Amino acid sequence: MRFVIVGAGRVGLRTARAIKESDHEVVLVEPDPEGVARAREEEFEVVEGDGSRESVLKQADIASADAFGALTGDLNINFAACMIAKQHGCRTVMRIDEDYREEIYREYADEVDEVIYPERLGALVAKNALVGGNIHAIADVEQNLQLVELTITESSPMKGYSLSELELPARTRLLAFGKEGARLMLPTPDETLDLGDHLVVLSDSEKLDDVRSLIVGETGRATAGGA
Repeated sequence: MRFVIVGAGRVGLRTARAIKESDHEVVLVEPDPEGVARAREEEFEVVEGDGSRESVLKQADIASADAFGALTGDLNINFAACMIAKQHGCRTVMRIDEDYREEIYREYADEVDEVIYPERLGALVAKNALVGGNIHAIADVEQNLQLVELTITESSPMKGYSLSELELPARTRLLAFGKEGARLMLPTPDETLDLGDHLVVLSDSEKLDDVRSLIVGETGRATAGGA
């Protein structure tokens, strides 16, 4: 697959490395000479110029890209670049850094396929390290919506019960279930919850404490929300 990324800064360059390591083709677009030089030192193909200009994106052969990432620190450049890339048939991913504006951009940038917030993703990694084994944050889907994996412990109130008897709090949903050591599958009502089993739950952040108490029990005092 072929990818075009606008921005060869911290986020853009790290993303490009990950794509390259997966044996995909990636082209970077960057206006800053130092950023261009840094990317070329790592043997990336780089187009020097403003990624919010269609003429520059055409130099990167945007029409042949399978997906496009606007990953600069400038939200306006990212938005404009994604609008151009969408006109060329690309799947688009736009970076934002200002949390309070995410809702606005999600509402008005209907043409953008994905909006990402790197600072929140970085916090998610730190949260996983702090929370530990029984509660694992998988993704922050929205500002107040999280995907978490929880493990049945000895102190779990639901240990020994079936999934049909599991009554999750409001604004939460069970998405997947896996026996200890087995892969996750779609949940079936007759499965029994035993020590070490895993449940993947989509939950309102305010309900994570209740979900933790129900599934993990009193051993999991830290919540996936970090409260």
